[in-house]
Amino acid sequence: MSDPIQQVVPLAMPWPTIDPFLFCVHHRDAYPTGDERGAPVASLAGRHLGSDFANADGWNMYHGSVVPGFPQHPHRGFETVTFARQGTIDHSDSLGATARFGGGDVQWMTAGRGIVHSEMFPLLNTDEPNPLELFQIWLNLPGADKLVDPHFTMLWSEDIPLDHAVDHAGRAADVTVVAGTFHGLVPPDPPPNSWASHDDTDVAIWHVRLDPSAEFELPSAARQDTVRVLYFFEGSQLSVADHELNEHSATVIDAGVTVTLTAGPDGAEVMILQGRPIGERVEQQGPFVMNTGAELAQAFADYRATEFGGWPWASDDPIHDRDAGRFARHADGRTEGAGGLGK
Repeated sequence: MSDPIQQVVPLAMPWPTIDPFLFCVHHRDAYPTGDERGAPVASLAGRHLGSDFANADGWNMYHGSVVPGFPQHPHRGFETVTFARQGTIDHSDSLGATARFGGGDVQWMTAGRGIVHSEMFPLLNTDEPNPLELFQIWLNLPGADKLVDPHFTMLWSEDIPLDHAVDHAGRAADVTVVAGTFHGLVPPDPPPNSWASHDDTDVAIWHVRLDPSAEFELPSAARQDTVRVLYFFEGSQLSVADHELNEHSATVIDAGVTVTLTAGPDGAEVMILQGRPIGERVEQQGPFVMNTGAELAQAFADYRATEFGGWPWASDDPIHDRDAGRFARHADGRTEGAGGLGK
């Protein structure tokens, strides 16, 4: 039997990705208590505000100057998938849409022909710390869909399936099924023009948490041309088939075979990204991803000329009312709510 492990590389920031994925980053910040503005109750002296990624004291301000986060910035030509495991994220965009999500929710946004949005992390707890953990994943769009209308979909934590499996020794493995069917569990639909919305692309985003020493079988993919990458990011040890990983790694796996994962003595967490490659040329500069240099130049020209509809908010880094709860207000006026933040 051939070795199912095709490549192993150390995990770096951002995580290395393969077509159809463009980018993946894991943000984990031990934010302190917040004040009435949602800002850290801590000195910001010495931080490079506007571009604070040094992780001083275990947290970053990113591009925020008062509230941590990412003030308004544009995108074109791909999708962002934001899986918020802990903390609060406030979204606002150039279409006039807003949202607050966190505690296991996922926002899936198709940038398409162009959108400007902000992602701020208000620190709502004034009497206890405000830990934040999220994954942001960029999924490419094929050339035929790069200029579709912008759109976002909320996948509320209550609607995202969780597979709970127990091995022969009673040790558990939990799989959060963000995208792609897993053991018959079907997550909410991605946006309508997503590469993941096609039946033949086999896109999956699965988060796996393993108890100490737990064994877990990762089933084979639906297609032979699926590319699968396993990101081991938590725990001291993970065995993948016959390979023992003793450092956090990205592992390219033969998606056509079943592979056994075995956690080390302190358990493990894994993110799995898979899909059929789009197989088109990629030209990327900053927040724009197109197929040719000319298309990339046009994206910058369009943004300079139109700002993708302009920014309708009074500040570059808006946050919502402290008691707003989880909600989404779409550009067409449709509103949905999910209540208080989950844990």
